[in-house]
Amino acid sequence: MLNTITCKQLITHIFKHKKILLNEKQKMLNEEFYNPSLDYILFKERQNCKSLCHKFNQLYPENLKERHKLIKQIIGKTGSIFMVEQPFMCDYGYNITFGENFASNHNLLILDCAKVTFGKNVMVGPNCGFYTTMHPLKTSVRIQNLQFAKPIVVEDNVWFGANVIVLAGVTIGKNSVIGAGSVVRKSIPENSLAVGNPCRIIKKINN
Repeated sequence: MLNTITCKQLITHIFKHKKILLNEKQKMLNEEFYNPSLDYILFKERQNCKSLCHKFNQLYPENLKERHKLIKQIIGKTGSIFMVEQPFMCDYGYNITFGENFASNHNLLILDCAKVTFGKNVMVGPNCGFYTTMHPLKTSVRIQNLQFAKPIVVEDNVWFGANVIVLAGVTIGKNSVIGAGSVVRKSIPENSLAVGNPCRIIKKINN
């Protein structure tokens, strides 16, 4: 998220200096501290992705063919069969992978500054978020607009209930179920029923 100061930095950088800095994107992809306001390529990629998401969200629901086409433009890799309900939003798109038979309900938000990988047969309930971005705890570092990102991995056959938040660096093991309203801060092993804030394993699922 850009505050007033960083917006001014970005405008100055783009329209006065006309200089493209590539190192911030590389830092992002390397999971290092980076400043998203000072990389023109990242700025353009975010704008392009958000424009495509906006276009997708404005389509009539019955226009399934165009919706499918736009998601394939936005997402880095998809299976042949998937369903993404409107609205949907992400940062870059190219860091996201949808496995075969992926399905998400309304209002999915993915902050994909790092890789977000979904296996096959994953179901995501409404109002869920997957956030790879993290900000420093130390104020002196955070106010420099530095952040970093860690990948999220969702293995095969996972079901997320409504209003689940999955945070950076988490892996959800295959066949697991994450209950509605959970905030997942730590990885969940396979075949688990987990729920709560913070999300905890309630029992193992006998598959």
